[in-house]
Amino acid sequence: MHHGIEFGEYMPHGMCLLWKPWLVILWAGSDLLIFLSYTAIPFALFSILRKRTEVPHPVLVALFASFILFCGLTHLMGIVTLWYPIYPYVGVLKLATGLVSVTTAIVLFRLIPDIVHLPSHAALKEANRELHDEITAHRATLASLDIKVKQRTRELEDATTKLAVQAREMVHRSSNLLTVVQVLAAQTAEDASRTSDFLPALTGRIRALADATRSITRNDQSSADLVEVVEAGLKVLKDTYGANVTSSGPSLMISPTAAQQLSLALHELATNTQKYGLGATGGGKVTVSWTADKDEFVLVWREEGRHVADTANLAKSEGFGTKLLNVIVPAMLQGEAQRKVEVGSMVYCLTAPLDAVRADANRSDTTSLADRIIDENLGLA
Repeated sequence: MHHGIEFGEYMPHGMCLLWKPWLVILWAGSDLLIFLSYTAIPFALFSILRKRTEVPHPVLVALFASFILFCGLTHLMGIVTLWYPIYPYVGVLKLATGLVSVTTAIVLFRLIPDIVHLPSHAALKEANRELHDEITAHRATLASLDIKVKQRTRELEDATTKLAVQAREMVHRSSNLLTVVQVLAAQTAEDASRTSDFLPALTGRIRALADATRSITRNDQSSADLVEVVEAGLKVLKDTYGANVTSSGPSLMISPTAAQQLSLALHELATNTQKYGLGATGGGKVTVSWTADKDEFVLVWREEGRHVADTANLAKSEGFGTKLLNVIVPAMLQGEAQRKVEVGSMVYCLTAPLDAVRADANRSDTTSLADRIIDENLGLA
């Protein structure tokens, strides 16, 4: 039985299948499924290209989609030729499919090196993890830098404040020092009847203040070691009389005011002993000792070997030196002083609250930023 319409001299493909229904259905159904699948796949690929522009080698993907679509069309023509022998048209379609297939194959082989070097999913995942870790590390570094910047900003603010306070303190201290020098000059002039007596006494007292100031600047600009202050005050006596002059006591950081007042007291006592004690007798002994127990500071000057007449004159002395030792120095240190004169000896005892003598323990350490700036720029380090 003849099924189909003849196309020229060709016969429909169904005749090769003897028009057996089950074989025609199997042939046509298989080609239909292949056509539908080959048509759906290109649309899916083109949809991906439209939505993901970063897909590598999009031309190759487009060629694959075209190749699959043309293959699907050839299967569609396989269904048509079961009944209609349009083999010339099918030949043209297969030629187009062949050209697209060859082009796809050529492009594929040329892109093999690039495709091989494309990172795998695992490699991309690892790279993404490393990138995430690096970003986290950078964020941590930025946070740390931010903390350091804030900390340094606070240090600079504190340094500015401290520098302002220290500048004000230096102005105040200089003013006080000039006042002390003025009082020393006035009182020394009042006690001296001749210029030859005035100048040595004044320069000696000013030198004592200078020694105290040097003791302060050798340390941290706001305190001095009492050992150094005492050694400076006794240097001339020790150089002159050697073992006859001794000193002992614990190391103690004292305030600038205490350093100045104790230096003045030691100078007066040293001057007196050069006039009436060691210097007058050529013998005798001077012992300086101090203690800092609990809340009390005690300094004792013990002098032995004085002449009886000198001792009597010392007991009656009412000059500025006596006032300086017994009134001014203890008043400045919020304490009291007592000079005990006996035959051949003299003991001077100065007692003051330890807090009035000791340097402020709440002051920041010398390694603070403000102190470093002072040391580096003023050359006091």
